[in-house]
Order: sequence, then structure tokens, then C-alpha cells
Amino acid sequence: MISSVLSQHMTRSYTRRKLTYRAMYALLALASLIAIIPLLSIFGYVLTRSLPGLNLAFFTHLPQPIGETNGGMANSILGTLSLILIASMIGVPWGVGVGLFLSEYPPGKLSSVVRFSADLLTSVPSIIIGLFIYTLVVIPMRRFSLLAGGIALGIIMIPTVARSTEELLKRVPMHVREAGLALGLPRWKVILRIVLLGHSRAIATGIILAIARVSGETAPLLFTSFNNQFWQRGIDQPASSLPVQIYTYAISPYEDWHQQAWAGALILVLLVFFMNLVTRYILSPRGSRK
Repeated sequence: MISSVLSQHMTRSYTRRKLTYRAMYALLALASLIAIIPLLSIFGYVLTRSLPGLNLAFFTHLPQPIGETNGGMANSILGTLSLILIASMIGVPWGVGVGLFLSEYPPGKLSSVVRFSADLLTSVPSIIIGLFIYTLVVIPMRRFSLLAGGIALGIIMIPTVARSTEELLKRVPMHVREAGLALGLPRWKVILRIVLLGHSRAIATGIILAIARVSGETAPLLFTSFNNQFWQRGIDQPASSLPVQIYTYAISPYEDWHQQAWAGALILVLLVFFMNLVTRYILSPRGSRK
């Protein structure tokens, strides 16, 4: 009798747990779907609007005057890639270094000031950073330039990379660091070869997020690199970029420019998506072996 009651109780308890598990799984799946729907909706809308403006000339030709056909954004695509490269050369090492300092060294007044500065820089509007670089770089050079735009975007990247690196490295168990020190490795080797390189894939995700943020920035570029209707001639010359060219075409009253603006928006989205895929593949164990 007692065993029968216990068996029934265990069966009901198992059934209740199973139903609870399925209900929570369904809720989590629904929440994930709700989070993905806006992304797919935006991508689908941009794709449908951009198809009329996509052709081979868009990737190979320069912008054309009003009334002429076969215009493109080849110089803007190249300018955006150049700006991202310069910004990454500034923002990634600096941001990773700040993140390492905040996560690996004991908290103190200096670390509190650095962390507060990073948080404050994150909240500063990008147009303010553009004005700062305009005063610091553009006015002394007496011209807009690709270099000024890259510096502005690099500064915007620093706090994002720093804070993401700090939070990711804080999750590394302390015994991993202690094991390296117990083997007689210097602290800097433990930080660089065990902590940093061992979690490079997670840090790369934070870097991609920072690149994705600066790739669509328009306001700071209006004060730094400005725009250029021709091919880039040097790092000290004005440069075209997809965000500024999209903005210029989007506010125009011409339908063909509107189509090219949508095409440029699609290329910008695909550029970030492609960089994300390539970075994850290279840093994955399978990609590293190759």
C-alpha cells in the first residue's frame, strides 16, 4: 500500500516537472523568436528596398551627377573599410589593454577612475567626439581627412572593447591564473598567454560589437573625414564612407539616389555580418587548425 502511494506520488511529481520543463522551454523559445523577429524584419525590409539599386556598377563605379546612370559607391565602400581599419588599430589595442588592467590588477583609485571614465565615454554622444577630433586634428591639419575619421571612430570603440574585455576576463576562474603562476610563469605571461589568448574568441565578439557600432556612425564623420566623390588619394585627404553617402542620398529628392541609399544600407549590414562570421571562423578551434 505504501509503495503504491509513493509510486503514484513520484509519477505525479515527474509529470509535473516534465510539464513545467516543457512550459519554460516553450516560453524561452517564444522569447528568442520575439528577439529575432525585429532583426529579420529590418533585414528583409532593407533587402527588398535595396534590390533595385544593386548592380555591378554599384560596386565598381564612383557616384555620378544627377541624371546620369551607372553610378555607384565603390569609393564609399573602400573608405568605410579604411576607416574601420584605422579605428581598429587605435581602439582594439587600447580597449583590450584597459580591459586587462581593470580585470587583472587589484582595484584601487586608479582603476575606479579608469572604469568611470570608460563608462562616461560610452555615454558621450558621438557627435561630441567628432567635434573634439575636429578641434584636435582637423583644424591643425586645415583639412578633413581619413585619419581624423579613423581616430574619432577609434575613440568611440575604446570603452566598448574595454568594458566587454573586463567583464569577460572576470569570468575566468582564479585557479587558472594560480596554476600558471604555480608553474613559475611571470604574471604578464599568465595574463597574455593563458587569460587573454585562452579567451580570444569571446573578446573578439566584443570587438565585433564595437566595430558594428562605429560602422554606422555618421555624425562624427561629418566633422572629420567629411565626404569625397572620388577615389581616396591619401590618409590626409577627405574620404567617402557608406554612412555619410547613405545620409546624403537619403535626404535628396531623387528616387535613383534613394535606391542607392538602400543598397548602401544593405552593404553596410552585410559588411558587419561578414566580419562577424569570418572572425568566429578564424578563432574557432576548427579554423585555428587550418
